[in-house]
Amino acid sequence: MASYLVCLTTAGGVPLFTRTADDLKPLPFPVIGSLNGVHMFGSSHDVTLQSTVTEDAKIVWRVFHDSVTLIAIAQNDDADDCHYSNLLNLVFNAMVLLVGIEEVINMKNVEKFKKEIKVCYNLVDRILGIKGSWGFCQLTNAVEIIAAPENAVLQNFLDAFTEAAESVYGCLFIDGKVAVATKKWWSLSANELVLLSLLLSSLTPCTSRDIPVYLPDSHPTVPHRLMTFQLTRGIEVCVICGPSPSLTELEPEILRFWKPSYDSLRSVLKLSSRNFPTNLALDHNTLGFLLINKETNRCLCSISPTFNGGHPDETLSPSQRKEVLMSFYKRMVGTFFSSVVPGSESGPSEFSHQAMESYITTETHKCYAMMSGPHQLFMVYGEVIPTYAMRSITQKTLSLLTKDRNISV
Repeated sequence: MASYLVCLTTAGGVPLFTRTADDLKPLPFPVIGSLNGVHMFGSSHDVTLQSTVTEDAKIVWRVFHDSVTLIAIAQNDDADDCHYSNLLNLVFNAMVLLVGIEEVINMKNVEKFKKEIKVCYNLVDRILGIKGSWGFCQLTNAVEIIAAPENAVLQNFLDAFTEAAESVYGCLFIDGKVAVATKKWWSLSANELVLLSLLLSSLTPCTSRDIPVYLPDSHPTVPHRLMTFQLTRGIEVCVICGPSPSLTELEPEILRFWKPSYDSLRSVLKLSSRNFPTNLALDHNTLGFLLINKETNRCLCSISPTFNGGHPDETLSPSQRKEVLMSFYKRMVGTFFSSVVPGSESGPSEFSHQAMESYITTETHKCYAMMSGPHQLFMVYGEVIPTYAMRSITQKTLSLLTKDRNISV
């Protein structure tokens, strides 16, 4: 989503780090200085420069705790500024997650901090979509889940293992998405849920890890231990612990607790491209959907709603469907709908009434968005579907997805 990210000290404008998309040249230092200089000039005259646009680019500034200034430069897609501000908020909290709030806002030695902050690079790149595919969780500020019939069984395995780890925070990740988690894990803030999910997907696969983390909203000054264990390829179980137990003490318990669940784990992993139960049949015109619950900070998405991959209309590839779904979401949220993305309520508040539904039609596809209670559903259909039929089909799909006992969004 972002082509460039620049992080500087707010007081002196000293560059701390920059991140650049792989296919672009790094920003020259004079350009970085100019971008920071125009922001500082505005601040000196009691003006807060938040964003600006050129013919083909958008630039967004954010200052955190009068300590760190973040600047994002991206292609101008006419999306509301809230989406870019949310990215910068995630980047700042990623720094807090891995080095702690005190180190970030009270930099005593800038050169030392530059070295310490390098531990955040992979996570920051993951947030910005610079390395790896850009996911729905950093776009929606809601953690992606995978809904499978086996989740109820896996919940019991997770609860038992978490208790053995002397923790109340446990989570099972399958293909980068949350399958099940403990109640305390779900009680974490939206920022924390998203960042922990992105952190795991940004790390190099390994059998086990013990990583110090600071929870940005719950405990930004107190380090915790995030321990992860790979059960099989694409599946990891995680716990957040205090000083004990040690990684070596917990590793032998993996086989004892999780071996009986192997068949269930494999079944859920096979579902990872679809993300919801195979017994739920959606309308054959459906190319993809994104379901968000604003109260639980969870989202369920699928760009392969037909399990066998077949579809009468193959105009859009899976990657194109994902791009269309993301673009449609960005166009709706912050303009017509408010969501869990901070600042997304400002645009819709300008209307005299609250929009509940919206749609667009193109030559290759059609999209429909609907709000109902805490849920928001964004649908992508093939172009052959009659426009008048989209509303009823979207209503039926929302009912199917929210009432199925195997889906807990």
